[in-house]
Amino acid sequence: MTASFPAAPFLAAIAQYPIDELSDWAAYEAKLRCWVGEAAGQGAAGRGAALLVFPEYGAMELAALDRKGKSDLDASLGAVSDLLPRVDALHGELARAHGVYILAASAPCRVGDHYVNRARFFAPSGAMSHQDKIMMTRFEAEQWGVSPAGAIGGGLRLFDTALGRIGITICYDSEFPLLTRALAQAGADIILAPSCTDSLHGYWRVRIGAQARALENQCFVLQSPTVGDAPWSPAVDVNRGAAGLYGPPDAKPAAGADMPADGVLALGEEGAAQWVYASVDPARVAAWRGDGSILTHRDWAVQPGAGVLPEVEVVVLR
Repeated sequence: MTASFPAAPFLAAIAQYPIDELSDWAAYEAKLRCWVGEAAGQGAAGRGAALLVFPEYGAMELAALDRKGKSDLDASLGAVSDLLPRVDALHGELARAHGVYILAASAPCRVGDHYVNRARFFAPSGAMSHQDKIMMTRFEAEQWGVSPAGAIGGGLRLFDTALGRIGITICYDSEFPLLTRALAQAGADIILAPSCTDSLHGYWRVRIGAQARALENQCFVLQSPTVGDAPWSPAVDVNRGAAGLYGPPDAKPAAGADMPADGVLALGEEGAAQWVYASVDPARVAAWRGDGSILTHRDWAVQPGAGVLPEVEVVVLR
């Protein structure tokens, strides 16, 4: 599979997104317009971020618009799912207006008899596709009743975009190597890892997973978390984390260039509501994989028990 890369690196905006107690739809719309407008307005010569990444379950703040959603977990899931058509129309409008890619904050989405955790991905044209979460945490499975993508016949998707080949691993998915490996084998250069964790332990599990996936697959991984306290919410009352851009630690000048020793290319202030901006150049992935200090992407297949990888559906999103 091939994709057209920009001649120069593009700017990514990775959200540390607060869960607010919204008073009405107008408050949500104003907040989202402000966040997207700020990110799209960054950069030199009036060129802002080309890719905006929001976190897992950031959409749960919409439950505040429903009285029962502020006190009952099941009601909060339903309230947010019911609003998704309106939410997605707004994201599509903003993607078109600013000419950007937006990974919207994931949300519970009712599909038949199931709720899935769905991250919707919007192109500058306003076109939309999505990735449903594959692996459920104990909280999702045992308390929320959220189902894995496989329950509705879904699986992994690789998005062929104007920015490169992008895969999405939602929070816990980042902790399972075969998922990201399947995306990388299918051609992914960039992995988006939206997350929602209620402790630093959880944040570090996802971050360690994200950095390990960047190392194994010699690619970029962007992690976007929810942050702050929302005591009114039965679903996302405590949120910890920091946004980051990770790559493979590579000291070889031809491949690593300015790579830091820990592979952390950008990192936000833990707990702060903010955008973290970082430059992403997909062409570097080919350099890492072709002439890096080590070649983990190439050598994956020769390790004992490499096994069979999950199937990946390729979706063109322009």
